[in-house]
Amino acid sequence: MLKTFAWLTLALAVPIAATAQTPIATIRPASGLLEQDVRAVLQQAPTGTRFGLLVTRADGTVVVAIDPDRRFIPASNTKLFTTALALSRLPATVPGNGVRLESRRGGPPDAVLIGRGDPWMSAWADCLADCLSTLADAVAARTRKINRVIGDATHFPDQRWSPGMSWNNIGTDSGTAIAALSADANTLNVAVTPGAVGSPPKIAVAPFHAAPYLTVRNEAVTVAEGRRALHFEWAVNGRALRVYGTIPRGEPYLDEVGIDDPAHFAAWSLEQLLKARGVRIAQPAISRYRHPGLIDDPASRAALPVPPPVQQAPDLATLAPPSLIDEVIVVNKVSQNLYAELLLRRVARIDGTGSLADGVAAMQAMLAAAGVPREGYDFADGSGMSTYNRVSPRATAALLRWAGSQPWGADFRNSLPIGGTDGTLRRRFADTPLQGRLWAKTGTLNATSALGGYLRAASGEELIFAIYANDVPDGQSALAAMDAAILLVAARN
Repeated sequence: MLKTFAWLTLALAVPIAATAQTPIATIRPASGLLEQDVRAVLQQAPTGTRFGLLVTRADGTVVVAIDPDRRFIPASNTKLFTTALALSRLPATVPGNGVRLESRRGGPPDAVLIGRGDPWMSAWADCLADCLSTLADAVAARTRKINRVIGDATHFPDQRWSPGMSWNNIGTDSGTAIAALSADANTLNVAVTPGAVGSPPKIAVAPFHAAPYLTVRNEAVTVAEGRRALHFEWAVNGRALRVYGTIPRGEPYLDEVGIDDPAHFAAWSLEQLLKARGVRIAQPAISRYRHPGLIDDPASRAALPVPPPVQQAPDLATLAPPSLIDEVIVVNKVSQNLYAELLLRRVARIDGTGSLADGVAAMQAMLAAAGVPREGYDFADGSGMSTYNRVSPRATAALLRWAGSQPWGADFRNSLPIGGTDGTLRRRFADTPLQGRLWAKTGTLNATSALGGYLRAASGEELIFAIYANDVPDGQSALAAMDAAILLVAARN
């Protein structure tokens, strides 16, 4: 349908790299008592790993519980909460970005690209829907000269990264900046093609326009053999990408880097499209954001000058993104962080300013209505990249039970990865009794693994479960023990 859907299809089709871990088949309990055997299975995880587990029946009856009220870093299990909130509060249609012409005294107008939290907009040449080229066509049909393109991200406060997100994720596709105006998931593709041994590889940064968005400092070297050891380094507020390390001959590599100024990147992309259509542009593209203090902090608002009201012209053209459920599917199936954060901020605009604080408040209100114990959670973002997030297995199970009873519950469940079938669970539970019978959201962060969702037990009964592993020793995995524990519970029920 569009560029992002093609990317989703590709992501679901490409096998996920296998994690080095103990094979599930070698983890065998012996006592015959379910909780005791589950504990024995989990004890085979790396020493020091801390687990929490709760499995219940559809009516809330506990099947097995291991530290169900302790709080854990949930990683991307956070997206269970965010997508449930979005489905409970947001309309089925996603607001589209638009473009308008703003008159300037004594000169050509500015083309203002308005962001409204649409995650789908793409500047790629093969885009089929929600394409930035549609807005470029509208501007080019109206005028052949503009002053500049302005990327307007004032729909949300300027909070580009969540508190508690690790600094080393900034600049990666997992930690790209969040803004009301986004293009191409706020990432750039970087293709590295080996050259002759001893020489630098060729490096290309996409999307491809007449001029690159980043300059590249190529310090990498092609080697005859060995493991790839490439590193990308891009400082915030910089426009130079440093690539260094080694790449073996004959092994091309493709990766993504994150954008630190999404509104500027989107405006720059529109600028390139307008130039290709013969529109003359006097000045380089710029971005504009809303300072969080203008609305979120009364003291800051009083101290800052208030600009005079501007009569805004109507959109010259507005895009029509895919639906909310399409967005939720991408968030849960492939664990898309930016899309999750934009969901939270769009909810935050309903009764508030669009800030993270308003989004978290809306989350708390939903969970209170759902009967989720307040002591069982704290959130600092919508994606799970923040290490400040905490949930208990009991809180997650309560959310899952409540969500399953809602009118949108089937859509929510169907958006989750399916064991051994698709998304981030494509390889997990394959060739086991739970292949195609488990719907769950994964979570992975430093020293953390998570899994929560629904499963069809051996008896045919549906169970709700949440399992967390924290403090996993560096370089080791608790996934085999987690999956074996879930398989054991399914087999015994």
